[in-house]
Amino acid sequence: MSVKIRLARHGAKKKPFYRIVIADNESPRDGRFLENVGTYNPLVDPAKVSLKQERVKYWIDQGAIPTDTVKSLLKKEGFFTNLT
Repeated sequence: MSVKIRLARHGAKKKPFYRIVIADNESPRDGRFLENVGTYNPLVDPAKVSLKQERVKYWIDQGAIPTDTVKSLLKKEGFFTNLT
């Protein structure tokens, strides 16, 4: 089972709101997930990101792989300085 840290879209049409979730690689985008570890709201200026940092670190230590979008959000938040 491959685990990813990715975005799950919520919110109304043309008003996106995302949850940052830990999910199995085979689960649908907005479907089943293991844990909710944060939120991302791109509609406010600047975009607001909130994270449960200790849980994100735990899942990365367990081998969860962030998607490219989540990786860039984590870098902007200063969570990781050495992610490639």
